[in-house]
Amino acid sequence: MKRILWMIGGSISLIIGFIGIFLPLLPTTPLVLLAGFCYGKSSPRLHQWLMTNKYFGHYLVDYQKGNGVPVRVKVFATIIVWSSVLFTLTVIPLLAVKLFMVLVALGVSIFIMTSPLLKPKQEKEN
Repeated sequence: MKRILWMIGGSISLIIGFIGIFLPLLPTTPLVLLAGFCYGKSSPRLHQWLMTNKYFGHYLVDYQKGNGVPVRVKVFATIIVWSSVLFTLTVIPLLAVKLFMVLVALGVSIFIMTSPLLKPKQEKEN
């Protein structure tokens, strides 16, 4: 059952990440990283497919090699997380849920900001 839930979570994350290529409000890189994590927990075959995918594989390979993610992705992902949480805080009346959401947003923000930063590729000197 856990395996199926991980696969569903990875697939949903990948689909939303794919949509993020075309919609500037959805961050592609963090969602593809999440899909890779979920697939890694559920299906070696899906994980390998994602790692070698010509559209998404480079996000995962860069991250696994410790190359990190671009600054604009970090900033954008953090803005999206807090925008979503702040909007939701105005809608949900339960204090416990609000506190939980703020704690999750803090944790996600810390993870995003402390993850490695992708350095621009420098041209080789001839």
